[in-house]
Amino acid sequence: MLDLGTGGTYVGPHAKHFFTANHAGQAMVLFGSGLTVIGVEYSYNKAIPGVEGLNWNLGLGPQFYFVTGSSGFMLRPQAGIEFKVPKAPIAAGFDWRPMFQLSHDTSFEPARFALAFKYAF
Repeated sequence: MLDLGTGGTYVGPHAKHFFTANHAGQAMVLFGSGLTVIGVEYSYNKAIPGVEGLNWNLGLGPQFYFVTGSSGFMLRPQAGIEFKVPKAPIAAGFDWRPMFQLSHDTSFEPARFALAFKYAF
């Protein structure tokens, strides 16, 4: 996943597991600028008619960040589109992922986006 926008760029592995056709859990580890982020989230996924494998999704989850001498907590909603390759465990997506930092200096970064190539099983 490539997480970018206001406040820095982060990159790292991302996996998604579908519990049902519409409900999935995701996990990611992101690295950048001396910062490590570990996160999980739930997402609701719905097919876009007419294109096999194309879905819109909405999700929410906590993320924890670690930087030298400090750590913190964020809440990350997301809304996006994703294409899951039919009959293969590969997906690609684009999400809007605003960031609510809820520890230390509370802040909100609305201009955050993600480009993800993920293992989807």
